[in-house]
Amino acid sequence: MPRSTDDEAGRRHPRLPRRIGTWPAVGLAVTVLAAANQALHRWTGPWSLVTAVLVSGLLLGVLRWAGGTLADAGLARDTWARGARWALALTGLVAVVYLAGALLPATRGLFEDRRYEAMDGGEVLLRAFVLVPVGTVLVEEIAFRGVLYGLVLRVRGVVGATAVSSGLFGLWHVLPSLHLATAKPAVNSVVGDSGLGVVLAVLGAVLFTAAAGVLFCELRRRSGSLLAPMGLHWAVNALGYLVGYLLR
Repeated sequence: MPRSTDDEAGRRHPRLPRRIGTWPAVGLAVTVLAAANQALHRWTGPWSLVTAVLVSGLLLGVLRWAGGTLADAGLARDTWARGARWALALTGLVAVVYLAGALLPATRGLFEDRRYEAMDGGEVLLRAFVLVPVGTVLVEEIAFRGVLYGLVLRVRGVVGATAVSSGLFGLWHVLPSLHLATAKPAVNSVVGDSGLGVVLAVLGAVLFTAAAGVLFCELRRRSGSLLAPMGLHWAVNALGYLVGYLLR
């Protein structure tokens, strides 16, 4: 008996997986990020870069599975030029602020970090121009201002998207801030070395990065491009490494 036309069509064009809803997609993205946060906290060097790239691609896949596009992530091709202009302008602004802070005795101590003591110039450049843009900025911006913001924006609008994205961005920094009080003399002078001091340092880092997340979300909204918060994020982190190293 000949096979039906429907069977032949099914073999030629396998049925695509059904799209998932927005909130299941958000839950899946958060699960991926929870695992990635553990991995990136433990791994350094090439493994952290590979993990960051894979996680970024996986998160964009989650967005697509939920019916989203690159435009939902702030990465539509027609936004690149505008986003790049924003990124360059913000980088210049951060450079001016950091230069002023480094030159003023009252603020110079904010750049002190004991982690720089064991670094040479090559490692600082590697961090500023490879590890930060790929291992930090790429994965965090695609995750929080790209995929999560884009997903929640569809069902809860700008306020809801900003709240979810920024709150999760703050929690993402719990593990990296566990040793903040010992690494940063300026923080240590405020909270001390006790267990309570560690808790206060972590809480402060979470609140600060959540507030920074709100700013990054607003930059993404105003520019229409993920490149704008990417530029500011890179400048804050990478130029901080360079200035802190030069002032050690």
